[in-house]
Amino acid sequence: MTTEHVVSVDGETVSAVHHPAESDRWLFFCHGFLSDKSGSYKSRCERAVAAGYNAVRFDFRGSGDSDGAFVESTLSTRIADLRAVVAHFSPPSYALFGSSFGAKTAFHAATDAPRLEALVARSPVTYNRAFESYRGTVEAEGVLRYDDDRAIDARFFDDFDAYEFESATADIEVPVAIVHGTADESVPIEDSIEALGALETDVYFGKYAGEGHRFSGAAERRLREQVLGWLETVYETRT
Repeated sequence: MTTEHVVSVDGETVSAVHHPAESDRWLFFCHGFLSDKSGSYKSRCERAVAAGYNAVRFDFRGSGDSDGAFVESTLSTRIADLRAVVAHFSPPSYALFGSSFGAKTAFHAATDAPRLEALVARSPVTYNRAFESYRGTVEAEGVLRYDDDRAIDARFFDDFDAYEFESATADIEVPVAIVHGTADESVPIEDSIEALGALETDVYFGKYAGEGHRFSGAAERRLREQVLGWLETVYETRT
């Protein structure tokens, strides 16, 4: 049975859901920029539990059921949220699964994560150039509004510019799996291919022909099986 948790971060709260398993292994899921912990994350957690992992999904502040306004959410606050959630559950070891901007959050959190065993990145934002079109709108108009509840302004980029992917690669020591669709129009697969060479650790790469930034149902099912199979061998090697 799942349990809901409220995690305190800098005077605000983050909403998290734990899917328990009889295991010392843990897998934390980081949602994308405009996403939340619902939908595919629930089924991903259920599949992870079946594979023997305690699974945790949570909302970054400004998203879903967590406190805060989206416009005040930055990469720094997301990293703080992730670290607070991990600390709340205090696992002996764990892995991270991040999608899109959630993967960028995971990459930068991984530079100082002594109990981390592995990192999975689906359609990841790695290099900051992926957000250049957003930056242009913010510089021209002062704000980029996605809908009535979600927008970013200069505060986002003032923080974002401190997190170049190149500065993180030397400090990421755990094995990394990157999976990316060839038809991704939001973040080009070429960014992930370049990241393969920049990372100094073992990297597994999966190219999904014809898949966009959001995977089809069939690709999502294949992703889960391949990633969990890879994660099993990596976790066994490092523990």
